[in-house]
Amino acid sequence: MTCERKPMRYGHSEGHTDVCFDDSGKFIVTCGSDGDVRIWESLDDDDPKSINVGEKAYSLALKRGKLVTAGSNNTVQVHTFPDGDPDGILTRFTTNATHVAFNSSGSRIAAGSSDFMVKVVEVSDSSQQKTLRGHDAPVLSVTFDPKDDFLASASCDGSVVVWKIEEQTQVTSWPVLQKSNDVSNAKSLCRLAWQPMTAKLLAVPVETKVHLYERGSWDHVSTLSDDMVTQPVNVVAWSPCGTFLAAGSIGGLLTVWDVANKLCVERQKHEKGYTVCGLAWHPSGRQIAYTDTEGCLGMLDGLSTSNSSTKTTKAPASKEAKEYDDLFDDDDDRLMDEGLSDTHSPVKKPIVGDNDDDDDDDDLMPATGRVRNRGAFLDDENSLDTGSLKLGLDKYGEDDDAGSAIVPSAAPAVPLRPVYEGPMPTPPQKAFQPGSTPTHLTHRFMMWNSVGIVRGYNDDQDNAIDVEFHDTAVHHAMHLTNSLGHTVADLSQEAALLACPSTDQLASKLQCLHFSSWDTNKEWIVDLPQGEDVRALCLGQGWAAAATSSLVLRIFSIGGVQKELFSLPGPVVCMAGHGEQLLIVYHRATGFDGDQALGVQLLQFGRKTRQVVNGEPLPLSVKSHLSWLGFTAEGTPCYIDSDGVVRMLNRSLGNTWTPVCNTRETCKGKSDHYWVVGVHENPQQLRCIPCKGSRYPPTLPRPAVAILPFKLPLCQTSTEKGQMEEQYWRSRLFQNHYNFLSTSGYEVDEEGHSQAQKEQQELLMKMFALSCKLEREFRCVELAELMTQNVVTLAIRYASRSRRMALAQRLSEIALEKANQIQEEGPEEQEEEPEYSSAKRNSGYGQSAGASGHYNNGHKQWEEEERGEEFEEEEGQEMETEEAAENRKRLNPFARGGGSSEKPSPKPINKEGRVNPFKVLGSGNSPASSGQPRLTNVLDSMTSARRPAPLGSSAGKQHKGPVLKPLAPRPKTKTQSTLLQMTAPKAANKKAQENAEPAVDRQKQPEIPPPAPPIENAENKKPQTGFQLWLEENRKSIMADHPDLEETDIIKEAMGRFRTLSTEDRLSWTERAKGQSGDAADLKKRKRGEEGGVGNENGQTETDESSAKKKKSLDPSAKLSAFAFNKN
Repeated sequence: MTCERKPMRYGHSEGHTDVCFDDSGKFIVTCGSDGDVRIWESLDDDDPKSINVGEKAYSLALKRGKLVTAGSNNTVQVHTFPDGDPDGILTRFTTNATHVAFNSSGSRIAAGSSDFMVKVVEVSDSSQQKTLRGHDAPVLSVTFDPKDDFLASASCDGSVVVWKIEEQTQVTSWPVLQKSNDVSNAKSLCRLAWQPMTAKLLAVPVETKVHLYERGSWDHVSTLSDDMVTQPVNVVAWSPCGTFLAAGSIGGLLTVWDVANKLCVERQKHEKGYTVCGLAWHPSGRQIAYTDTEGCLGMLDGLSTSNSSTKTTKAPASKEAKEYDDLFDDDDDRLMDEGLSDTHSPVKKPIVGDNDDDDDDDDLMPATGRVRNRGAFLDDENSLDTGSLKLGLDKYGEDDDAGSAIVPSAAPAVPLRPVYEGPMPTPPQKAFQPGSTPTHLTHRFMMWNSVGIVRGYNDDQDNAIDVEFHDTAVHHAMHLTNSLGHTVADLSQEAALLACPSTDQLASKLQCLHFSSWDTNKEWIVDLPQGEDVRALCLGQGWAAAATSSLVLRIFSIGGVQKELFSLPGPVVCMAGHGEQLLIVYHRATGFDGDQALGVQLLQFGRKTRQVVNGEPLPLSVKSHLSWLGFTAEGTPCYIDSDGVVRMLNRSLGNTWTPVCNTRETCKGKSDHYWVVGVHENPQQLRCIPCKGSRYPPTLPRPAVAILPFKLPLCQTSTEKGQMEEQYWRSRLFQNHYNFLSTSGYEVDEEGHSQAQKEQQELLMKMFALSCKLEREFRCVELAELMTQNVVTLAIRYASRSRRMALAQRLSEIALEKANQIQEEGPEEQEEEPEYSSAKRNSGYGQSAGASGHYNNGHKQWEEEERGEEFEEEEGQEMETEEAAENRKRLNPFARGGGSSEKPSPKPINKEGRVNPFKVLGSGNSPASSGQPRLTNVLDSMTSARRPAPLGSSAGKQHKGPVLKPLAPRPKTKTQSTLLQMTAPKAANKKAQENAEPAVDRQKQPEIPPPAPPIENAENKKPQTGFQLWLEENRKSIMADHPDLEETDIIKEAMGRFRTLSTEDRLSWTERAKGQSGDAADLKKRKRGEEGGVGNENGQTETDESSAKKKKSLDPSAKLSAFAFNKN
């Protein structure tokens, strides 16, 4: 079948149109959204007759001199034809009538409406009506069975229903369509068509195919498809003979199939790629009239719908075409998809079935031996047509099998024209404004973001813009007259930015309503250069940006000063701004096979403008397009594609994009979507509007915002391990913004940051415990690498109490590395770094139940199985268990206090911080005295003394004190040299041995009579005051009088009593203290001499606070010594 595509004619204003022929084929009749019906004598008729039938005409049907129209005035009207005189109203609906159709005899009509009803009305007597109820959404189309028994209807509820007309009942229903909430939002008009004459088949357009259902059995017997049809089929129509089926699709492709052979016998492309919404065959079967959504009328002429005519006319046509082709060979610049069908293309490829292995690249070289114009490969007209590159898979190839039924194999050889056989290019996505609904709607959202909502109204009564703010403290609501026809908008805390396209008379304009300005002029307008249209715009803090059709990005200050401008690498898709950041997405190339090829740029303004992301490809799901782009409330770029996948910029992983949510997982139906309006990282929320049966919400009633959670697509998130991994990495990703904001000079919520880190370390500890339970020790070490130094210490304790000594040994090496790193980073960074120790100090490892924190209480159930009796002391039990006794024999170097029978007092530990049994400070002062006792590392200090006030209590602390708990005396045996001693380096051993001795000295202190100054104090404390000495001697009597007092209360009571002494008594105590301090100094010197000058940690306790910040030991060997113990 060969045909010629005639040039399009303008018929109606932009919008939906429909077309039909009269019974004789003499007239073409069209209707459109301008409410007119036009009667054309031919396509060349320059003065068609016009009849007005209302505001809008959605559908028409013509038979036996009766013209029936369905319109927006909720009626189905009749006019005489061709006179066009009104002939009454056949029926009324409560809302728009959407489609109307005659039966084969013309005696009655069927009409569908947006009020979900279908009516069958007798034309001669409109009181004879049948109403078919059962659809749950607006009706898309109706068609009569040629034998007048059945009626088929398609609806936005996704179903195609066959009705028994007389009984007004449903015979069958097929849920094959995508659901939508209105005809205007439907993906396809789904115009059904029943095969004429035989009435055997019902054609139903489903996505890009046409399903054929058999009358009677209602089985799906066949599917017509074509590789060229890449967008949904909108409308189908049978040829009068019932042999051929024509289809018009959304991308503007017109296809004709030979139904019996399932052959695609004709493909034509709309010259501008507009959607075909009306289709009608001429009664002779030689012409097809079609209309598009832009109001134009077109025609395919010269169709031959019978095999005999094809056979008789084929050879001369081919011969004639060959002669003409040779004649104009030198200037054959015609594009192959200019739409003129090749008169010498005898062969059509079957739709389904044979693969032809004979096709090779020789097809690209025509018979003349010279390559034709390369323009034949690419059609750049409007960049919309997916199918325009290929009119037939083998349309111009030589295939002897496929076309023999239509064309004799003896057809003369003809010159071949180049055919592209590779992957098909994807139509590039049009520019859009994130947070807006499509521009063709009369009532639409021009912008919905975290600041407010901009609505646009463009109907017969009003053309206006409403601006509403979520927080009315920013600004009151505004109502603006849209006289310029603005189509694009953005809104920020400072201004509203609007833009309109250019017209023949006016340039494209950018209008800014700067409502936060302190002067009286709060508005400015800029005209763009001629021929340049605003495609996308956005607002930031103190600036506005507009991307234009000439691939230029223009930046303005918020007050209207023109600033930088630069060229974009491709046509812009959309933009977003936040603070000093500008995010631009554009087409970097042509995508193929349904994929978009988008690039992204991220600029950061400020004192020095820099490009953070420079033209990297933007990752999208397969065969999807971008649907939203923006920033989180905290300033992290993110976007969503049409598959519902939300991706966020991961600044800590080299500015890569991480998927953090899939909104499709929470959608109930296939045609439901979520329309995003905002993203928050703290708290983790995706704010969006659920849209049932559509991709975007209506303006009225005001849609409700739903909140979706984030979830990283990690593997096996149904398991406990997978859940914790997902939580951990999501927390890591969502806290990146803290670092970004602080480096950008913004204030940061320190509490939120430390809380996030605390959660991460808790999760790591839970995963560590789970891995221990599963005996995955290597995995435990990997997890420890992610922990902070303090949590590694807890992991060491856990491992040692689980009797996993090899694991504990490896963890101690990690702890040592981390301790060295902290020392190398210097005191400044350590102070800035939010520590975890204060939170984990209460985590229940080695403490009473009263002091145990969130982790111990919340997750006892799975820990208890593993810990058994080992961890009973964490629940408030005595530490004198079997394991404690065992530990005393072998000296577990990791457990706090070893096997000490004296239980720590929970409350003071909570206040003062847990002691670190591993740590030695080389030369400097204790970081504990830096004024941040709650943030002291477990491995950083053994003193944890907060203030110099209660110094006199130091001797008494041997018996009961808040910080240094006395260790029970025990024999020093050679078992103390186990584990670490054997593997540690000799240098570390030596220092650690020297260090272990004073620790054991502290154990022995309770045996020394209180009046004698203990060695520990003599060695480690500053000269005592008289009060301190008096407190040491009188502590017992105070505690006997008040056994319930805590340490601070004892000191207060002692100070009260000391003040009651006479002046002479107090002076005598002061003198005694001075004399004692001299002895202490001598003792200290002797001790240092014996031990080679390595002092115990407690020697650093009461150094001045300011000096602690200035000095810090950088000697790694001092850290190493923390992990070894005395051999003897």
